Amino acid sequence: MSSSSVINSLNKGKIFDNNKNTLSNTKQWCQSCASFHLPRDHWKFMSEDMPQNPLEMIDDLVKMGIYKPEAFKMADMVNTADLRKALFLKMAGKGDSKREKLVLELAKQAGGLENAFAAAFGAKSGEFFNDTIQSGQFSRRRFLKNLAVGAALISLANCAPNNQSSQTEETSDAPPTNTSNLEKTELQIGFIPITCATPIIMSEPLGFYSKYGFNAKVVKMPSWGAVRDSAIAGELDAYHMLAPMPIAMSLGLGSTSFGVKLASIENINGQAITVANKHKGKVNGPADFKGFNIGVPFPYSMHNLLLRYYLATGGIDPDKDVKIRPVPPPDSIAQLIAGDIDAYLMPDPFNQRAVYEEAGFIHKLTKELWPGHPCCAFAASDNWISENPNTFRALNKAIIEAAGYAQDPANRPEIAKAISERAFLNQPVEVVEAVLTGNFEDGLGNTQSIPDRIDFDPYPWQSFANWISSQLVRWDLQGDGKVKQAITNEAYDEVGQEIFMTDLARELAVELGQTPPTDIYRTETLEFDTFDPTKPGEYVEEQIKKYGV
Repeated sequence: MSSSSVINSLNKGKIFDNNKNTLSNTKQWCQSCASFHLPRDHWKFMSEDMPQNPLEMIDDLVKMGIYKPEAFKMADMVNTADLRKALFLKMAGKGDSKREKLVLELAKQAGGLENAFAAAFGAKSGEFFNDTIQSGQFSRRRFLKNLAVGAALISLANCAPNNQSSQTEETSDAPPTNTSNLEKTELQIGFIPITCATPIIMSEPLGFYSKYGFNAKVVKMPSWGAVRDSAIAGELDAYHMLAPMPIAMSLGLGSTSFGVKLASIENINGQAITVANKHKGKVNGPADFKGFNIGVPFPYSMHNLLLRYYLATGGIDPDKDVKIRPVPPPDSIAQLIAGDIDAYLMPDPFNQRAVYEEAGFIHKLTKELWPGHPCCAFAASDNWISENPNTFRALNKAIIEAAGYAQDPANRPEIAKAISERAFLNQPVEVVEAVLTGNFEDGLGNTQSIPDRIDFDPYPWQSFANWISSQLVRWDLQGDGKVKQAITNEAYDEVGQEIFMTDLARELAVELGQTPPTDIYRTETLEFDTFDPTKPGEYVEEQIKKYGV
């Protein structure tokens, strides 16, 4: 039987009572909603005859059989703040453009999110709701857990998609978000299409931005140089950056000095050294890379610093025995296949994609070099933060919450599907899921299960900043001694604490119910040594003495 036949048969005898030839009060199949609900005049009933007392409406809805009394057991426990939270946090976005339009329209007609609740229950609640209904398209979803009061809340909850799950229903116990003080709500956030940007990317389709009152769009950038240049030009509001970039830019390394703050860490781990298949069986350790052309995404990247750290342990001078050059991550596989590079240390999904394309094999995950190392970050300029302090705080909070959601392995398949789309990573979902879940083929005939191949911990440890600064000093990437002059042994802590916003990240995480560390420094254990963040200068001296570079 066709779907239209099913609908027709369902409508027969449902819309009209055969005995009374009148409209029935039973639920009926709606073609526009693709679900059962009241007859076609139920919106008219709600708009024109809506009780002004929400409790009366509840009684009417129960009598009409729309909801069972059990659904309202928690209603007496719900206060005004809970309702605002449910309406504007639980219902906003979720990646459905129709729903986003509806919620924005509700807020707009109410004169702002803070006024929307009052508008829904005030003297003009029927007019307010009827206008909103006429402006949108709707479909059904299950009634919000434990909440039942309010005409706007009930109608929104009843008319959203059945199959939409809500990340905020399960993860957010924070107070209702105050969006009335945002200096800016239309935002553009630059990103490079890599899994390191997962919290920044997923916040658009999964609704974390809209939850905090933003109409934020992530903007795909071609390279890290382009991100840097767009940041300096003021073309973006905020950015996905490599963790060393805010330090390098603030110190004027590779560009004019430009103040940037690292607000939170996007990902830990999540990179790998991938080698072209033509070298299979010939590369077992760092010494075997001698003479290679090796790609990294940017000079001031964890990729470059970790690659240099690894090569040096095998007696390889990164500036003499190999050639390391910047390669935009999206170009890395093509260059590997063409033979322009022999290997690369890149962010995923390009390591896994090389295996998928049978172009290369994964030699080493960077989590083996430094478990829990930082990679990418959410950042904004000093000027933008100063001009938009409330917006910056709310935006950072949205991303920290998204990172917390991504920490749960159970959410990774959903996230992989959301960020794999053409507008974001533009990668096969199985490749992205292999990275996020840690269940992957390594290109050497092995099936690996490493759940923390990539992970998401937004806390910006000051020890991260000190290690990064120590390696900038060690390798003097500009070759003019500028880094060594800027970062003396006494200046490590000053540089880190000026640029890494650890205290704010902790504060926002606590507001979200997360449990961030209270310390700002920790001893970092790497594969070949241990880093004491209180002695970065001594650490560099020990490395040079041990390996000669």
